[in-house]
Amino acid sequence: MTLKLIIGNKAYSSWSLRGWLACKQSGLHFDEMTVPLYDATWDERKREEDLAPSSGKVPILWDGDAVIWDSLAILEYLADKVGRERFWPKDEVARGMARAMAAEMHSGFLPLRRECPMNLRKTYEGMTISEETRNDALRILGLWAEARARFGKEGPYLFGTYSAADIMYAPIVSRFVTYGFTLPGFAQSYIEAVLAHPWMQEWYQSAQNEEWVIEKFENEPGK
Repeated sequence: MTLKLIIGNKAYSSWSLRGWLACKQSGLHFDEMTVPLYDATWDERKREEDLAPSSGKVPILWDGDAVIWDSLAILEYLADKVGRERFWPKDEVARGMARAMAAEMHSGFLPLRRECPMNLRKTYEGMTISEETRNDALRILGLWAEARARFGKEGPYLFGTYSAADIMYAPIVSRFVTYGFTLPGFAQSYIEAVLAHPWMQEWYQSAQNEEWVIEKFENEPGK
């Protein structure tokens, strides 16, 4: 049976991006269905059968009778299905760090996520960010630096080859670009590698072609 992934607007939905990248990483064929978030029919659509098990949250992965509605859970479900080595570093120490980084991304960095929502169709210059968001950015850059220095010598990604850690931090890459963060050279090189990945290119192009606009995500933060 073909997997079905339900996602939100590609321009804005960071968690949908993670779920979609996880499906791509699995190598399995999947059908995707986009549901525009927060439009006039959103409340009604959340009650539809495909969305109801998750209380209307996206992404949602359907695999026969299995329903998984959290991005990290989708990633782990697919890793169990196709082999964990496809998603996580082979080295035990690297794998431990990658999992810790993924978990911290999943549950943390709320100031940055709230102040700088994902919007792949916008760029801002000269923004003033809060101290809390700045601290989040510094923490992320520190994690990236450690991963690259310790385990990233065999390729351009956090742990050398593309992994679950890169999937979880992909929306942060987009935020750093959208909001004009000043970054050290190693981080800029990493961001360029992520943005050049064919899957990110495909997602970005689809985001540009979307017709839907969510006004609350279009206003410059702080204005």
